[in-house]
Amino acid sequence: MASKIWVRAITAAAAVGLLIPASVFGQGRSGTTPPPTTGGGTTGGTGSTGATTGRTPLPSTTTTPPTNTPAVLSIPQPIFISGRVMLEDGTAPTDSVVIETVCNGRSHGEGYTDARGYFSVELGGRNSVMPDASEFGSSGGMNAPGMTGGNSTSGPFGGSGSAERRYMGCDVQAKLGGYRSQTVPLAGRRPMDNPDIGTILLHRTGPAEEGKTISAVSLAAPKDARKAYEKGMDAIKKKKFDDAQKSFEKAVEVYPKFATVWYELGILQAGQGKMDMARKYWDTAVECDPKFVKPYLQISILELQSQKWKGLADVTDKLVKLDPFDYPQAFFFNSVANFNLQNMDAAEKSALAAERLDTRHALPKVSQILGMILTVKKDYLGAAERFKAYLKFAPEAADAAKVRVQLAEVEKITAASAAAKEQ
Repeated sequence: MASKIWVRAITAAAAVGLLIPASVFGQGRSGTTPPPTTGGGTTGGTGSTGATTGRTPLPSTTTTPPTNTPAVLSIPQPIFISGRVMLEDGTAPTDSVVIETVCNGRSHGEGYTDARGYFSVELGGRNSVMPDASEFGSSGGMNAPGMTGGNSTSGPFGGSGSAERRYMGCDVQAKLGGYRSQTVPLAGRRPMDNPDIGTILLHRTGPAEEGKTISAVSLAAPKDARKAYEKGMDAIKKKKFDDAQKSFEKAVEVYPKFATVWYELGILQAGQGKMDMARKYWDTAVECDPKFVKPYLQISILELQSQKWKGLADVTDKLVKLDPFDYPQAFFFNSVANFNLQNMDAAEKSALAAERLDTRHALPKVSQILGMILTVKKDYLGAAERFKAYLKFAPEAADAAKVRVQLAEVEKITAASAAAKEQ
């Protein structure tokens, strides 16, 4: 009975933060817009009458300093990161692994792991990895992280960028031949932040994996269609969304199998709240290129919102078969679907996969649904462990009080069972 009561709580909360907001139009589409930094408040400026307050500054009453006063140089503080690289099976790589930053498509080696997979590096430090051929552009210059050209002054080695903006558009990942890596975003990272970025998993690549984040069918688009697509993406960057839609429509008129454009048309419709039209476009993208994974994830969100559990199970089954590594949320959605369909073994299998891939606990609700599944399966000790994990990862969650009740219930059952055995 208790498990049925919990169903509504988990399904409603599962969608929090996963809906497609109308504000999508205000977000960068090129991958360079950083997430909000933690802390929230503004930083007050030091100094006196020249501080920016939003009002017209008062005339200065201080004596004007001599023009030959030497300028104060602002020396960027170093940013350190640490963590561990592991293979998917939980073992450390047998070889040393390069830790690299990737900024706007350009990679730069920062350091190496030790024999157990641990690393601790200073980003952009003097002891970074000797660059290989992939770090040199066509002009012969090295592609340092955050650098867009030889005259850039806003990247990690520039002098004018703030600490929070220094690694805008940058991720950190591990580099080992034959494997692909999880990525950790660096945007907004500051010198005094906790350096520990957690565990980075490596996944062995193989011929069985067919899912692509870039549509192979779209790469065959003719020149006129590609030009219209690029014009549409440029319009999105300028927030000219009507112009973007016209360009995208022209692109698919020229090349109807342009899956990437159908996907972008769906995003535009979703941003306007036209979810039925968005779904139509995403379904078309899948028809054009069944191995293009991005539309599947968007469709799964719509199925979750509508509580269409069979549809959610089906679409996430396809997604995790195409790409069993990059989308832990797809495994989570699949678990929610199977839980509501009363397929507890399938729900547990998917939740465990999500738990394994979510090394930084970005999806704390995975722990909650695992607790619920284990409760149904009468594994009360395991359920209590997962409920405690959820409260650890999300102590201020809106449903934390409900989870504490769930935890108390399974602990009460465990205590009663233990007492019965002693008699």
